[in-house]
Amino acid sequence: MGRWGPLAAICLGSFMLLVDVNIVTVAMPDMAGGLDASYGALQWVLDVYALVLAALLLGAGALADRLGRRRTYVAGLTVFAAASLACGLAPDATLLVTARAVQGAGAALMFATTVALVGSAYTGRDRGVAFGVWGAVNGAAAGIGPVLGGLVAQTAGWRWIFLVNLPVSVAAVVLTRRVVAESRGPARPLDVTGTLLFAFTAGTVVLALTEAGRDGWTSPAATGAFALGGAGLAAFLLVEARNEHPVLDLRLFRDPAFTGVMVASLAMSGAAFASLMFTSLWLRSVQGLGAIEAGLAILPMSGLSFAASWLTGRLPHDVPARWTVGGGMLLVAAGTLAQSTLSAGSSWAALVPGFALTGIGVGLALPNVTAAAMAAVPPERGGMAAGAVSAFRQLGYALGIAVLSGVFHPALDRALTGRVPDAAATAQALTSGHAPAHPAVPGAFATALNTTTLTASAIALAAAATALLLIRRTPSGTERAPEPAAALAE
Repeated sequence: MGRWGPLAAICLGSFMLLVDVNIVTVAMPDMAGGLDASYGALQWVLDVYALVLAALLLGAGALADRLGRRRTYVAGLTVFAAASLACGLAPDATLLVTARAVQGAGAALMFATTVALVGSAYTGRDRGVAFGVWGAVNGAAAGIGPVLGGLVAQTAGWRWIFLVNLPVSVAAVVLTRRVVAESRGPARPLDVTGTLLFAFTAGTVVLALTEAGRDGWTSPAATGAFALGGAGLAAFLLVEARNEHPVLDLRLFRDPAFTGVMVASLAMSGAAFASLMFTSLWLRSVQGLGAIEAGLAILPMSGLSFAASWLTGRLPHDVPARWTVGGGMLLVAAGTLAQSTLSAGSSWAALVPGFALTGIGVGLALPNVTAAAMAAVPPERGGMAAGAVSAFRQLGYALGIAVLSGVFHPALDRALTGRVPDAAATAQALTSGHAPAHPAVPGAFATALNTTTLTASAIALAAAATALLLIRRTPSGTERAPEPAAALAE
């Protein structure tokens, strides 16, 4: 396949794993009906994938440096393919969520190696071209996910959203073994304890937020999970502070710029994209759109995000990151605020202005968070900083789903109470993808969705203020190039 064969093999796998972050968004009602499960239960189908991917990403990078990046990438593809098969054949929601967790582990092994594999396969001008293509492919993957998911679900059934990964995985494995050379990084000691504590803390906090939204903040399950999460965080901080080779060097947070970038990274996906699971439900249940049409309705956000990322990567190198990252988050706040204007009579077109602003905001911030993080740390910690940005972005998406679920479901219950004969049953039907024929339903759903996107707007606004306040350092030209494209994949 010539000199671009390695790039094709790497792009094939990374495209697949990033598509799977949000490919199920518009197909959730079909999945709920097919598995006879509530929409709330199936939020874990979205959540657990991003959560496991974030939790294992930093540790997977160190593992790949030891075992070999190509070997780790192929192992990730194999795990991802097996988990995709299990997802496609899952007889119930529990097994589907479990398989998605395993899929996230495979994705972490893949994602942790892609930048290094591209970097080792190319030099000079070819490396810049390769990173540009890789970033564009990954940006397209994030944008096309809902549309592709809707197309597959409506034409072949929701199970094929996962089963289609099998031939792609096989092709990627064969191609990788044929054309990608093995490479290794410096043999770093594995921080197994730190990695496991990070995963435990992230998982228990997401669980606590989910339980709090469903049963209340003082419920035994929520308080117990919060207590475990707090203990896990304390242990993680203690272990990392004493470890000579930590999975995440806590001293990096002494730099306000790095802290500001991490806050923006954590909030970006949660504020911009986590509410889409409820928006897609409104599009399907209340607006009556099919899966394909719902995916196309969301496309303006993804398309403008991709276009803005491409254009932002060509900004002069002396534009301060505080303005691109902070300004981008301000646009996300404005966009999610604009999405919170729905009423009982609104059509899907009412969301387009808010989608457009949100997409442009993400596109402005996204190519700069990695460069800003790397500029804020010593050169030898650049890889750790880049990995931390990716991990925090995926973790922010998982946390965002949990937080916004805890806002949406109570808001829907309140909006329905006193307006329909059985508010609980009506809410259950709505969140399973079925809109009961009652005149109060469109207004109640719009109210709940407005409350959810207002919360997302507040999160984005807080992150924007933090970024504008703390990110002071301007990356140099060598630090910003050539990897704005790489940031697209986060």
